[in-house]
Amino acid sequence: MIARAVILSVLIAGVGAYGTRVSGHETEVSRQALALLPRTLDHWSAPTDLPLPKEALAVLGVDDYVSRTYVNVSTGQPVNLYVGYYGSQRQGDTIHSPQNCLPGAGWQPVDGGRTSLPLGARTIDVNRYVIEKGLDRQVVFYWYQGRGRVVANEYANKFWLMFDAARLHRSNGALVRVMAPVARNGGNDAVADRAAAEFIRVVFPHLDGYLP
Repeated sequence: MIARAVILSVLIAGVGAYGTRVSGHETEVSRQALALLPRTLDHWSAPTDLPLPKEALAVLGVDDYVSRTYVNVSTGQPVNLYVGYYGSQRQGDTIHSPQNCLPGAGWQPVDGGRTSLPLGARTIDVNRYVIEKGLDRQVVFYWYQGRGRVVANEYANKFWLMFDAARLHRSNGALVRVMAPVARNGGNDAVADRAAAEFIRVVFPHLDGYLP
């Protein structure tokens, strides 16, 4: 794992050095505002958005975002969706990893790793964590998406960011995070896991138009 991180760091440095020699202009891409993401997706419904505090937005530096809790109308199971989009990551506003942000909000990871989610004809790799704060426990899935890529590994995401900035003159990208709470009374991680995975299968096909 350490050797892989070192290799990726060297590659990132090399691509970054190349990127500094190419034109610094950013290619504009057309996209839909995240606020237009449907509030009803199959049997999941989100009546309202959950705006982030101004202080949090200042730290995140996002150009567009959506934060909603969707509820499965059949089971009552909620999941929270957060998507933070950056039109450019050249000027210092870069994606913040949940591994850094969630502990800062008092959530502590108790289990984590990477998993693959089958989405019809496609399978994507995502990060999966179980986090706790007091009596609350949640299952978290997240990944990086943009420029036609879905990436779980943070180092790989940084490499592709530099590579695409040099090759495509684009550094836009997004973080997609889905959190499902574990019921306090007799709940277990497996139920939250299934709910989050099911919601991802429903929402993922809609994301391309918002995260080009």
